[in-house]
Amino acid sequence: MSSIPSGQPIEADDTVDKVHHVRIWPSTLSGTIRVPGDKSLSHRALMLGAMVGTEVPVSGVANSGDVAATARALRSMGVKVDLERPSDGSLSGTVLGPVREPADVVDCGNSGTSLRLLAGVAAGIAGLTVLTGDASLRRRPVDRVRAPLSEMGITTWARNDGALPPLAIVGGQPRAVEYLSPVASAQVKSCVVLAGLRADGTTTVISPAPSRDHTERMLRHLGGRVVRTIMEDGAERVEITPCELRAAPIDVPGDPSTASFWIVAAVIAATSVAITVPAVLVNTTRTGFLAVLRSMNASVEQAEARDVGGEPVADITARPSSLTGASVSGPAVVDAIDELPILALAGMVSREGLDVTDAQEMRVKESDRIRATVDALGALGVTAEERPDGYRVPGGQRPRSGVVDANGDHRIAMTAAIAATIADGPVDIMGFSTVASSYPGFLRDLRALGGRYEVIA
Repeated sequence: MSSIPSGQPIEADDTVDKVHHVRIWPSTLSGTIRVPGDKSLSHRALMLGAMVGTEVPVSGVANSGDVAATARALRSMGVKVDLERPSDGSLSGTVLGPVREPADVVDCGNSGTSLRLLAGVAAGIAGLTVLTGDASLRRRPVDRVRAPLSEMGITTWARNDGALPPLAIVGGQPRAVEYLSPVASAQVKSCVVLAGLRADGTTTVISPAPSRDHTERMLRHLGGRVVRTIMEDGAERVEITPCELRAAPIDVPGDPSTASFWIVAAVIAATSVAITVPAVLVNTTRTGFLAVLRSMNASVEQAEARDVGGEPVADITARPSSLTGASVSGPAVVDAIDELPILALAGMVSREGLDVTDAQEMRVKESDRIRATVDALGALGVTAEERPDGYRVPGGQRPRSGVVDANGDHRIAMTAAIAATIADGPVDIMGFSTVASSYPGFLRDLRALGGRYEVIA
């Protein structure tokens, strides 16, 4: 077990961050693989742990570039983050606050979650906090979090007429408000809830549809006074009342978004195999992709259901399936937004194909994921139609050998890698190092399941 001192960044334990060009060969994947801890929960474990004020044990934390960005950011804000890397590749240790005004600009790397949620944390800190990131993050909008913080009496600035990072925040005691969010966004909601934890009364966030509720669940696990209600019209109402949090261990289960790559790899396989991913988070706000796959007649089973720190967890097994087709729109898009690129592969091999609409949010991810998904499929000879708010992938297709540009997006890189396993020849992926931001052990786990690859550069 290697130790990571408090003042040092988390570093990936593989060399994937140095892999620019990788060649993935067709292969049959099968077996059992434990995926890294859930990224969304890992970010929140560190942030909320820091807001407790006494030492909080954490385990199963994702060893990814994005979570490392949160750890570095918190350290620059006076938080003691001590983590060790056990043999399973996850991170365990302790977090000790409080969070204070930083002495310098806070670098969030490539992590939009870090920046948007830390904006809510910074709203409750007296003083100035400036949040920035790499070139990709500085192209991602922050106006959605600036709007509620302004309503709460918090002064903020951002470049490009307030739309883009760096984001400057003058914190203090936020004003309790009832905020009507124009979008169903877990990041916007969480920003407001975290600011509301230090407000002068009960803060309410009303969203047009439900979104991920990890912040609410973890706050309750730590003694937070938060109530979430789904209203008759389908809207979501969350109320947070300020209180002192209490220390409690936080154990992070496997990331379902990461598991989705191996699950899809199994259902699109041409041979009779099975892939099992144990101890995966199965919160219904995160398993929209499973609902889509099941609607396509995919063989996906859950077993050993249990509760871990307020979150539902299960073992998932997937097998090759005769897929039909699906249309994904409305609330289903919110629940599967991150998995839509890998779901395109299921649509590709299905009978009727896959239609995705109402997914404009894909255009403001690490890349324009609508265009990047269509371009990646096209590079492998797969027909796909780009639409303003989504895409259509006709069924009955198989990928060919080709070259895919990851476009700076880890999900595009991994989607191309899974497509390669059923292609008619090797697939070259350029810019593969972006995978380090979420899944530095991807190539190691691909090999463990029987995959074949060659690092070119």
